Amino acid sequence: MLAKLYPKLFVPSLFDINLSDLKRAGIKAILFDIDNTLIPWDRKDLDPKIEKWFRSLGQEGFKLCFVSNNDERRVIALTSLLQVPGVHKAAKPRRKGLRRALRILGTDIHETALVGDQVFTDVLAGNRLGLYTILVAPLAGKEFIGTRINRKLEKLVLRRIKKRYLK
Repeated sequence: MLAKLYPKLFVPSLFDINLSDLKRAGIKAILFDIDNTLIPWDRKDLDPKIEKWFRSLGQEGFKLCFVSNNDERRVIALTSLLQVPGVHKAAKPRRKGLRRALRILGTDIHETALVGDQVFTDVLAGNRLGLYTILVAPLAGKEFIGTRINRKLEKLVLRRIKKRYLK
């Protein structure tokens, strides 16, 4: 069970994701969590540096999709800005929302990565489905009450993850 909580890759920032390594691993599509992964939960605007980096992914040939537990309005704001499809109310760690994103992109499990900031939602959901999971450190900002509770539990797992990846 603990193995399902370990990401394939842990990076301190989105900018530390090596796109060449993903391509070598056969990754053609990337699913992204939104809150605290791309935009702090308590903000509406995307950081210009993150927006530029995100747009470069499309130029690199990756298919992209948002998969968020948040509501439709939050997801549509980002899909409209970046012209990328999205799945709202994904109910991660359930797999249904991830499967929907795969259908939208037309990609298989083995060629798709999931990037998120939470072990018990993003990483667990992605690993349960068999995706290449990438855990990033959460962006600074306030968090939803449920997320704050999860973060306390995550600390136990994160110590082990950091030992594994940040040697």
